[in-house]
Amino acid sequence: MDYSVYPRNDVLCIDMRSFYASIEAVKLGYDPMEVMLAVVGDPNRSGSIVLAASPALKKRYGISNVSRYFELPNDPNIIIVPAHMGDYLRMSVEITKLLNNYAPPEAIHVYSVDEVWVTVNGLGKLFGDRWEIAKRIKDDIMDSFGLTASIGIGDNKFLAKVVMDLHAKKSGIAECKYEDVEEKLWPSPIQAIWGIGHRMTKNLHRMGIVTLGQIANYSLDSLKKRFGIMGEQLYWHAWGIDLSPVFGDFTKTEQKGFGHGIALLRDYTGEEVGACILDLCEEACRRARTGGKAGRTIQLGISYSKDTAGGFSRSKSVDIPTNVTMDMYDVCMQMFNEYYDGKSMIRHVNVGLTKLYDKEEMDIQLDLFDDRTKKNDIGYVMDSIRDRFGTTAILRASSYTDAGITRERSKKIGGHFA
Repeated sequence: MDYSVYPRNDVLCIDMRSFYASIEAVKLGYDPMEVMLAVVGDPNRSGSIVLAASPALKKRYGISNVSRYFELPNDPNIIIVPAHMGDYLRMSVEITKLLNNYAPPEAIHVYSVDEVWVTVNGLGKLFGDRWEIAKRIKDDIMDSFGLTASIGIGDNKFLAKVVMDLHAKKSGIAECKYEDVEEKLWPSPIQAIWGIGHRMTKNLHRMGIVTLGQIANYSLDSLKKRFGIMGEQLYWHAWGIDLSPVFGDFTKTEQKGFGHGIALLRDYTGEEVGACILDLCEEACRRARTGGKAGRTIQLGISYSKDTAGGFSRSKSVDIPTNVTMDMYDVCMQMFNEYYDGKSMIRHVNVGLTKLYDKEEMDIQLDLFDDRTKKNDIGYVMDSIRDRFGTTAILRASSYTDAGITRERSKKIGGHFA
């Protein structure tokens, strides 16, 4: 591979080790790397997910972030802490502010609450080479917040991310240049590579491909024929090639739709689930109105409880784009009544509003229908009240029933208590 034709940048991928668990350990005065601590979504529910486990807990008992509360061993040395999502988000913001001391905003790409890419091109005179910058940042995060960071260094985002996942979590800082790909990445199993999910792993295993090096040495045409554009991306990533931008406004992305979903805290009957669907439609439409959008395609997904399994996912298009809650709800209930088996208990509900139009396009069509205009205006009035006085300042009556979800969700961030 002739790497001379591809751009080389100085990219760091910074990951906070066991972020949630480390924050809780620091709050309690423990060493995050030594204490056995688990962050549980809701300790009052035995089936609640372990959102984060400290490195010591992972190492001793093999606890992962997909474990359940009831799977934790009965060890008095394990500290159980409920999630505090507000604290984690605030800390994430503070870490990003710290990174602004090293690079301008357009060089910082926040990937998740605990992971970020930073491009440090041209900063040598200020802070040294990219290794020295990585060490400075790692030490600064530890000194400022008491948190341990793992940092991958690469010629592009992919290399920085993958070498961080594979090597930096053990050594603290690791680097992968184009010339290092064969030695440092090719021997790795494909399931350990960022961007290769469970389904793709199974497909590649059927083809006899188990390492990244085997992808690199597979026929590009065959991968494209089998997987389309994903196959082409697999091939180039296997060679360490990634042309995604390293500078820019990474906060702006095109909105494809507005969806909302929930894993219910208990099984719902068919008669109860309507209140849940209405609350979800309310939130999806509120977000659409805030974004100045309306949608023509309405989606509903229902998953039954584990005792019966199954469910359905359907969509239906309407003639006029809408962001009116009751319009969306009526269509969702039509689909529910048509496809629900009439007896299964329900545990997951999702709604979506897609095929978006700008509000201006919708208004032209609404002018012909005064009643629709009034319904649309009601939504905006309710939004303004909630923006001023809080999300629960004005609710539909169904939200106050046992089946309503809005009041409980208002106490949470990302589905977990703030």
